[in-house]
Amino acid sequence: MSENTMLLLLKQDKNLEYQAYLALVSAQQELQSYYKQLEEIERYRLDYFSQMLERGKIGLSSSSFGHLNRFIVQLDKTLAKQHQGAIYFEDNVERCREHWQHCLKKTRSLEWLIEKCQKEAKIRAERLEQKQLDEFSMLIFIRKQHKSY
Repeated sequence: MSENTMLLLLKQDKNLEYQAYLALVSAQQELQSYYKQLEEIERYRLDYFSQMLERGKIGLSSSSFGHLNRFIVQLDKTLAKQHQGAIYFEDNVERCREHWQHCLKKTRSLEWLIEKCQKEAKIRAERLEQKQLDEFSMLIFIRKQHKSY
């Protein structure tokens, strides 16, 4: 494979790696947003529960208590579903992280291969140059030998 081909592949791999990184960042932001939403629901439930307690201290009818209690139970169910939903976002972050790491590994491997090929090409060029210098020196030596006869 030529160096130009490998450099083109490296450019494509770096682009894929960057896209994977952006997807990971986006998934992490979605997860944080989801957690923030979950916290807001929990805070809302706690506030509602506190209101129910305060209203209970000053006297609360059984029907009002039943309504408030049903609403809190509904919030509890919503929270339970939200906690289950968090698994999707956490899994998505993990999938994105694994994909990004795979792309990163592939890019690093190709960079290593290109560097290795460049070093080998440099060594070959240096050997060729040395061989040519040796041959040239030998030619000069032989000519000097012939002139001296």
